[in-house]
Amino acid sequence: MRHCLGHDDRGQTLPIYIWLTGILLFVALAFFAFAQAASARNGAQTAADASALAAAQDARDELMDGLGLSIGEGDDWLDWLAGDKPMGGGAQGAAEALAADNDATVLVSPVEVNGYPGFRAEIETLYTVGDSIIPGTESKHAKADATAIIKPRCDLTPSSDPEKAVEFECDGGESFEIDPDDFELDDLPDGSVLFSVQLAE
Repeated sequence: MRHCLGHDDRGQTLPIYIWLTGILLFVALAFFAFAQAASARNGAQTAADASALAAAQDARDELMDGLGLSIGEGDDWLDWLAGDKPMGGGAQGAAEALAADNDATVLVSPVEVNGYPGFRAEIETLYTVGDSIIPGTESKHAKADATAIIKPRCDLTPSSDPEKAVEFECDGGESFEIDPDDFELDDLPDGSVLFSVQLAE
């Protein structure tokens, strides 16, 4: 009798083990699927951040070119220094180069955030999340977006006259002077001194 009971117990326990093993396997595969999706999403966000920054940095270069050409041609050069002039002609191309490096495509559009010009990059990965237990992931592309802005870092000193030598005070205590009547392109500081490029919060 004892032998029969032991045999019955083992017979009843085996299906439970199989059932529990199946549940654990399903949970493990589900976690793996979520990890795949998170990895794809992180890759897309990295591409979006890099592309938005590339677009804004390219626009900053345009600002610097415009500023250098406008000094000595009237007082509207101060508008370039304030970031109030049109820019961004090369933003899409600059962003596309970074997106391609991250195996993605990008669409860039100009935006304004808290009064600062910027660029929004919308990314879609060329790769998919991959096969998983969740239906449809094998054809699902990750998407993300990011916005980068350009912020002027320098202000005119109160006594400045745009028709004469103009003194600027910049973040970090840096200062420089521009004389429109005696100006060389080499007189301009680096673009990063005049404008910061950063991701919008």
